[in-house]
Amino acid sequence: MSFPRYESYKESGVEWLGDVPEHWDVFHGRRLFTNRREVASDSDEQLAASQKYGVIPQTLMMELNDSKVMLALKGTESFRHVEKNDFVISLRSFEGGIEHSNYIGCVSPAYTVLKALKVVEPNFFRYLFKSKTYVSALQSTTDSLRDGKSITYQQFGDIQLVLPSVFEQQTIAAFLDRETAKIDALIAEQQRLIELLKEKRQSVISHAVTKGLNPNAPMKDSGIEWLGEVPEHWEVRKLNSFSNKITNGYVGPTRDILVEDGVPYAQATHIKGGRILFDGAYFVTLKWSSAHAKSILQLGDVLIVQTGAGTGDIGLVTEDEIGFNCHALIIVSVDKAVMYGEFLAQLLRSTYGRETLSSIQTGAMHPHLNCGEVKFISLPVPPIEEQAAIVSSISSSISQFESLIQEAVRATNLLKERRTALISATVTGKIDVRGLVSAKTEVKAETVPC
Repeated sequence: MSFPRYESYKESGVEWLGDVPEHWDVFHGRRLFTNRREVASDSDEQLAASQKYGVIPQTLMMELNDSKVMLALKGTESFRHVEKNDFVISLRSFEGGIEHSNYIGCVSPAYTVLKALKVVEPNFFRYLFKSKTYVSALQSTTDSLRDGKSITYQQFGDIQLVLPSVFEQQTIAAFLDRETAKIDALIAEQQRLIELLKEKRQSVISHAVTKGLNPNAPMKDSGIEWLGEVPEHWEVRKLNSFSNKITNGYVGPTRDILVEDGVPYAQATHIKGGRILFDGAYFVTLKWSSAHAKSILQLGDVLIVQTGAGTGDIGLVTEDEIGFNCHALIIVSVDKAVMYGEFLAQLLRSTYGRETLSSIQTGAMHPHLNCGEVKFISLPVPPIEEQAAIVSSISSSISQFESLIQEAVRATNLLKERRTALISATVTGKIDVRGLVSAKTEVKAETVPC
C-alpha cells in the first residue's frame, strides 16, 4: 500500500531526518527534553524500562521475563525519580527502554530520565524514539558498543528532533497505533502458524518412531506407560543391549587444551535441531585428541547434551563430523545390525524420547544426565529394514515442514521490516497520515504541558 506525501518539504539539515514537512519545526533534543535530576525518595517504587513492556515496576518486569534479578536494597541514593509521562531510556543500548511511564517511582543510574520542556504528545515521541533511523543516529554519536561506555544526556541533546503540532503528533500516534496493531496481529498469526507446524512436525516424528508407518499393523502393549502400544512385531529393549559404546566426552577445564586450529571440538552449544552445527570456534591438537580416543566421534554416533540448559538435546554425527572430539556430551554408538544411528536420534528427539530423558535428569537448577542412567532407558526397536523406511519417511516430512516454517519465518521478517519502515517514515514526515485517520478514530493522546 502506498501512502500520500505532504505537499511541500524543506531541508532539515539533519542527515537522519532528511527533508521534513515545511510546517514542522526542528529542535535539538535538549530544547525539547530536559534531564530530570530529582533524587529518588525512600518511598519510590523501583522501576525498569524495556522496549517491549515500557516503564513498569521492577517486580513486574521480573515476573514477565521470568527473571531472577534482585531489587537494590541499598545504594538507591543514586537512583533518579520518575514521574508519569517521563521518558526512561537505557544509557547502555538506548533501544532497551523507551516508553512514557504511567508509574511514579525511581530508576537506577543505568537509565536517563527525560522530562518534556514543550507541549508534546508522549505517544508520538514513543514511536520516534523507537524508530530505527533515530536509534542509529544516536548510537552513531558514541563508541558504546565497542568500549562499553554509556550514551550521555549531552549526546541525546545534540541530536535534532522534529516537532509537528500537538494535534498532528496525536494524529500520527493514532495512525501508528492502528497500523502497527494490524501488523502485530499478522505477525502473531505467522508465529502461531510456526508453532503449529513445529508441533505437527514433532507429532509426525513421534508417531513414526513409536507406532510405525503402517496404520493397520497389529499392536501390543509395550509395558511402558508413556509409550503405550507398539507394533506387535517390534521389540522393546534397554539401550545398552544394542550399544557398542555409551560414554562421556571429555569433562574438565578447557582453558589449556584449546588451540586456534586442529581437531574440531564439539560442545553442547553446537547441538541444535538434531544436528551438530560446528562454528569453528573450538579446536584441540591431534595429539590431545588421540590421547582421548574414547570421545572421538564416528559416523552414526548419537550425541546427548549432558548438562545445562540444553540437557537432553540430540545430535547425529554425519560424515562432516567424523573424527571430531567433544566436550561433556554423552556419546552413544549403536550396533548397526540392530539399530541405525539416524533412527535412534529421531527416537530420542520424539516426545517419548524427550520425556524419558527428562525423567532421569537430576538437579532442578542445573539439570544433568548420567551415562549410568541413560544406558538403561527402554526403547522400541523395529526391524532394521523398517527403521530405514521410517527414517526416510521422517526425512521427507521434515523437509516439507521446514519449507513451510521457513516461508512463515520469511513472512514474519517482512512484516517486521514493514513495521520498522512505517514507523520511521511516519515520524519523520515522509508520509502524510492526516487524511488516513478516520474522524471516528478517537485520539486519546495525552499531552504533556511545559
